[in-house]
Amino acid sequence: MLIIPAIDLKDGHCVRLQQGEMESATVFSQNPGAMAKHWLDQGARRLHLVDLNGAFAGKPVNAPAICDIVDAIDGKIPIQLGGGIRDLETIGRYLEEGISYIIIGTAAVKTPGFLRQACDAFPGRIMVGLDAKDGKVAVDGWSKVTDHDVIDLAQKFEGYGVEAIIYTDINRDGMLNGINTEATVELARELTIPIIASGGVTDLKDVSTLCEVEAEGVMGVITGRAIYEGTLDFKKAQILADELGMKA
Repeated sequence: MLIIPAIDLKDGHCVRLQQGEMESATVFSQNPGAMAKHWLDQGARRLHLVDLNGAFAGKPVNAPAICDIVDAIDGKIPIQLGGGIRDLETIGRYLEEGISYIIIGTAAVKTPGFLRQACDAFPGRIMVGLDAKDGKVAVDGWSKVTDHDVIDLAQKFEGYGVEAIIYTDINRDGMLNGINTEATVELARELTIPIIASGGVTDLKDVSTLCEVEAEGVMGVITGRAIYEGTLDFKKAQILADELGMKA
């Protein structure tokens, strides 16, 4: 299982939010490139980037910081990126600049035709981020909870050809109170494409719990606040995941 460090970008800095609230941002680094290199040196095999300003603005905002991260990683590991990506031109530009996977969130829910076009134009490079509260999908930086059932939407998007679903329980994100394994597994069992879990990872126990359900279709987990505040040692987490994977 992949343990995937998150780098959330706000105003060019690396931050973490609690439950998606921009005013709750805690700045962890003013040098995104150096932060990316740090996780690479710690053994990361993939990075998860979010343009937070972009998610709220509906267009890319932190492109310079993203370019710094791409330059720092220099193609050594894949980078997945979401936040404010609303058109094919933006997707194409990011992929050309070195991003490996594009994550479409709000736009996938509001304009599914765009998601289908993206999957057709860039096969194997498009993921969908589904953020849910009590089983219902949230959009617009989590500010609005829709009537869409997360499983129904995920199955629909699987049919479009998305590469994976990133599933976030917004009740847990940034709160350090454990991941919603039950809901994650429930979703994974209804799909054939992989799930990347997100939201609430706190410590090695959470990593161990997720590794137990890896066979259900959970290929990785994104972690942010825990590795920045020190409740989770990233290097130890990936080593543990590898050890448990070999025993499975």
